[in-house]
Amino acid sequence: MEVGHVQIKAVSPAGLESLLGPEALAFLGDLHRTFEARRRALLGLRFELQARLDAGERLSFLEETKSIRHGTWTVAPVPPGLEDRRVEITGPVDRKMVINALNSGANVFMADFEDSTSPTWENVLQGQANLRDAVRGTLRFEAPETGKSYRLNSRVATLMVRPRGWHLPEAHVTVDGVPLSASLFDFGLFFFHNARTQLQNEAGPYFYLPKLESHLEARLWNDVFLHAQRALGLPEGSIRATVLIETLPAAFQMHEILWELKAHSAGLNCGRWDYIFSVIKKRRADPGAVLPDRAQVTMDRGFLKAYSQLLIKTCHQRGAHAMGGMAAQIPIKNDPAANDAALARVRTDKEREVRDGHDGTWVAHPALVPLAREIFDAQMKTPNQIFRQRPDVVEDAGALLAVPEGTRTEAGLRLNIRVGVQYLEAWLRGVGCVPLYNLMEDAATAEICRAQVWQWLRHRAALEDGRTVTPALFEALLEEEMAHFVGGRFSEARALFHTLATESHFTDFLTLPAYQELLGTRAVPPPS
Repeated sequence: MEVGHVQIKAVSPAGLESLLGPEALAFLGDLHRTFEARRRALLGLRFELQARLDAGERLSFLEETKSIRHGTWTVAPVPPGLEDRRVEITGPVDRKMVINALNSGANVFMADFEDSTSPTWENVLQGQANLRDAVRGTLRFEAPETGKSYRLNSRVATLMVRPRGWHLPEAHVTVDGVPLSASLFDFGLFFFHNARTQLQNEAGPYFYLPKLESHLEARLWNDVFLHAQRALGLPEGSIRATVLIETLPAAFQMHEILWELKAHSAGLNCGRWDYIFSVIKKRRADPGAVLPDRAQVTMDRGFLKAYSQLLIKTCHQRGAHAMGGMAAQIPIKNDPAANDAALARVRTDKEREVRDGHDGTWVAHPALVPLAREIFDAQMKTPNQIFRQRPDVVEDAGALLAVPEGTRTEAGLRLNIRVGVQYLEAWLRGVGCVPLYNLMEDAATAEICRAQVWQWLRHRAALEDGRTVTPALFEALLEEEMAHFVGGRFSEARALFHTLATESHFTDFLTLPAYQELLGTRAVPPPS
């Protein structure tokens, strides 16, 4: 199918053709032609920054934007449906998940086209159809294995949508022969079909923006929003977006990011898992930045504590929500003691968040919604606590770079291998959100796994038992761990994980080569 040199290079699943009508394709083509050159230029700036960091440059706050950081201004007032965000649930865009999340009792559901969705053409299009039905209140699902029917309650969570990041292509759609940005595809198709209905219902359109690395990337999103609103004849400021601060450079530009999205801002969020990954990636050449086991890198220590508290101070100073991080635990049904211990860890984490001043938190499973709500209800009696300022928190570049102390263990190395390969195998089968070892794993946690193995190998990190992490040790542990997994797409997943962990040049995102595997082609180049 082709409309005005916008070409669909795949067969659309039956019943979903209406999503890609001529007007929708024309809208996507317009977004691409208006913004693609800027998107690529900004990706180029990422590579330039990384080269400087690899050469020894140290991240700090920008001198040229000091007036913004020190100025007196606030973002636009909180829009309808987002005043109270004390519990937000996130998950992929499959039909049953969307219904369960909207019905979960959470205040907000973030429907995720990014880290928890494997971007097969069917997944992406079906997800758009599911959200279109959800916006109109007509979403239904009948489980084929049980015959159980699922439908939306009369009262549901406010819907927010996370498109894929600026670095990813949507290979199934080309404009003038060039793959469309996955960000523009996910945002544009949802906005085109749903923005007017959401505005009429005073329930959006609201978005989460992932993996931004600078305020210039936020400016690009703001210009996309302005352009899209004008194209559909909608008022400026109709769109609101929360930015995930989940890259190390973005932590030094939080004021500037809010400033760029001023009329469209709905706050910032602590994207803790991608943030850990970004710290490893951005500081990959620094032997002083080698992290301990992933389980020891917690929000109450080092750079994570510093960035989460600075995020609260920044957001509240600017009249915006400061959202806490993800609780990835899932119910442990066959082990009550282990389940109680997991819930205790969630409680400790959420109590810290509400005490520090966060206005809400994230959970990955509906079973955690009541616990998170109980904690925030007990300590936050108002819809949010934006009024709480944090004059005790100061801008401190050193604190944002402080590496937490801890140990590196063989068990931690083995866990990275097991989780990384198992997640990749599921992703290649089209499953982007995977329960493993009582946690809900997604692409962000898989990124930590492979990046940490790469970092330990690169810097010959010492384990607590005195051994050095060498290629030979990694190969031996990989062989032992993979002996337990056969069939499926484990052969490709293992090979890909091995490449990502041992290559001399660090691949920016595992989803770039994994997307090529998913498509069965090496013809989709990473951005350059």
